[in-house]
Amino acid sequence: MEAIVYEEFGGPEVLRLAQVEDVHAGPGQIRVEVRAAGVNPIDHKIRNGWMEAAFPTPLPATPGSEFAGVVDETGEGVTEFAVGDEVLGRSATGAYAAYVLADVGSVAPRPEGLGWAEAAALPVATVTAARVLDELAVSAGETLLVHGASGAVGSAAVQLAAARGATVVGTASPANHDYLRVLGAVPVAYGEGLVDRVREAAPQGVDAVFDVAGRGALADSVELRGGTADRVTTIADPDAAHYGVGFSAGGGSRPDEGRRLAEYAEAAAVGGLRVPVERTFALGEAARAQELSEAGHVRGKLVLVPGEH
Repeated sequence: MEAIVYEEFGGPEVLRLAQVEDVHAGPGQIRVEVRAAGVNPIDHKIRNGWMEAAFPTPLPATPGSEFAGVVDETGEGVTEFAVGDEVLGRSATGAYAAYVLADVGSVAPRPEGLGWAEAAALPVATVTAARVLDELAVSAGETLLVHGASGAVGSAAVQLAAARGATVVGTASPANHDYLRVLGAVPVAYGEGLVDRVREAAPQGVDAVFDVAGRGALADSVELRGGTADRVTTIADPDAAHYGVGFSAGGGSRPDEGRRLAEYAEAAAVGGLRVPVERTFALGEAARAQELSEAGHVRGKLVLVPGEH
């Protein structure tokens, strides 16, 4: 089967399209013919070798961890899905490929009205955002600061936190401020002077901080929390330990992950949850997609579409 592989850590130039061995579903797994695969910032960080402490990566490797597609093989004991079902979820093998394996607990049906690219944009963003909001115990009446609020995970975090009744302050470039207002966040620009801008936007103070961007905002986050790293979590900054900040790496699926993902997909299908797709690429254009992701300023998600040229 076709897949994107890399045999050494480095820049986007290490990615290449190759023929690799077919994968087959084991017990409790399904094999899915991939119609779309999400590109996430963590993908280029792993490819560069920056995340080895959190995500040890044997080489050669295929990037990617989310997909949408059609079930074409089921493993022993699988009763939840059948061949021909249209699904989305998180993968057990690299998703930048023609076929992917997934544990049934990390998969949900694709509802009518949700396109392939839009379906592939949901799993990592929504599952990650919900996990960190749970870890931070964000609740009604509190104020949450989200760094990198216009990206896919940030967009999901803003909406899910607002649905809990929290006030959300989101950092982003000024070009994305109107977008954040639509999602329900109070936007502020990142960079020098951030602390003062956040205090002006949230004079009541900040109860929790979710750093999606990993762009050096942890010191400011601790200051905004009154000098404590309590209830400050990052998914992207490798300097977390230096500041005593929690690093949320995820790993494994929650018992309710499939159910939650199904709810998010149904909401997205009727416009109740937005994780916009900024651009799609053919599978062979994975290096270009990761290059754009690494440059930042992506609103929502970049998606690979195997079969496109």
